Amino acid sequence: MTSRGSSAGDVRRANLGSVVRLVHRDGALSRAELTARTGLNRSTISDLVGALSEAGLVAEREPDPTRRVGRPSPVVEPGPGVLALAVNPEVDAVEIGAVALGGRVVARIRHPVERRVTPAETARYVGDALAAWRRGPLAGARVRGVAAAVPGLVRAADGLVRVAPHLGWREADLAGELARTTGLPAVATNDASAGAVAEGLFGSARACDDVVYLNGGASGIGGGLILAGSHVGGAGGYAGEWGQNQPSISAGADRRVPGGVLEDEVNRGRLLAAVRMSAADDDALGRALAAATGPDVADEVARQRRILQATLANAANVLNPRVIVLGGFLALLRASDPRAFDRGVRDQMLPAPAENLEIRAAALGADRLLIGAAERVFDALVADPLADPR
Repeated sequence: MTSRGSSAGDVRRANLGSVVRLVHRDGALSRAELTARTGLNRSTISDLVGALSEAGLVAEREPDPTRRVGRPSPVVEPGPGVLALAVNPEVDAVEIGAVALGGRVVARIRHPVERRVTPAETARYVGDALAAWRRGPLAGARVRGVAAAVPGLVRAADGLVRVAPHLGWREADLAGELARTTGLPAVATNDASAGAVAEGLFGSARACDDVVYLNGGASGIGGGLILAGSHVGGAGGYAGEWGQNQPSISAGADRRVPGGVLEDEVNRGRLLAAVRMSAADDDALGRALAAATGPDVADEVARQRRILQATLANAANVLNPRVIVLGGFLALLRASDPRAFDRGVRDQMLPAPAENLEIRAAALGADRLLIGAAERVFDALVADPLADPR
């Protein structure tokens, strides 16, 4: 039986979490706006903001005097020193970022690698970055935890990496390695699912309830789903593995790998080879593709576009999203002629679900996976804002 005291404590925790969630996801809000958005009274909001401010989770400032209408209300914004660490291990680099409450990356580093890293090596990269940043940009910051965005199947129940084939990982406890190395709470999630969450909260799909997100990276193609406003992970957390599906039968002559899957055909490595580059980040690859004049590059881009268009049309017919967001090199394929690309997707769809479909490039660039992974840390913060993260 729940005691009256514990029930009151639960309500207070939930109310504190509501305030943190609002300023984290929507930015600076006045006390009056918080009162209206939460349905709580002014004195309750004042008490909650005071407690969160004392804990450093929010900060208050005076309102803009030029926009004053009636009695001014103090503005509440995310605490500047509340951070999460995020890491994205890939076959060509390990990227690490410090993400502030509010979804802003305040520090990041990219470690190029020439061979596949292990979970222990990934954790050491993170530990080294944390130690260096604590002497510099993160001095005095409150780091609430660390989260990994992994290109592979990650079990939702406990964050175990079941398989990350391009990294050579199986049944890998990356979260455990990160926790032991940093002394912080740690979690792991699928990289593309992290990208879907980030773009849904802060990027191209903000305020959209039905979203299909596909991410193209060095390890292949993954995806995430947001349906009816909720992230869809599936029974075990493995939903969204678009890259492991067979391309449409219409791909026919465009196939290069008999019996291969989508990520064998729509492939970052093939684009790099076409522009005669051995390695590059997405920005450099995009510039190289835009500057290329030879027919081989144009033919390869066109081939991959056709296969990707058929895949997106199938997904949109099944799921009827409002928005499809493309991240990584998939956005580069669309960028050469967005209107023609989008028309090619709709032409292969049923007319009704095609009517209001929009296709967009991811807006958060190279930060999207780090921001999405950090959200796992901030979810725990919102659940119990004043709890000791350890």
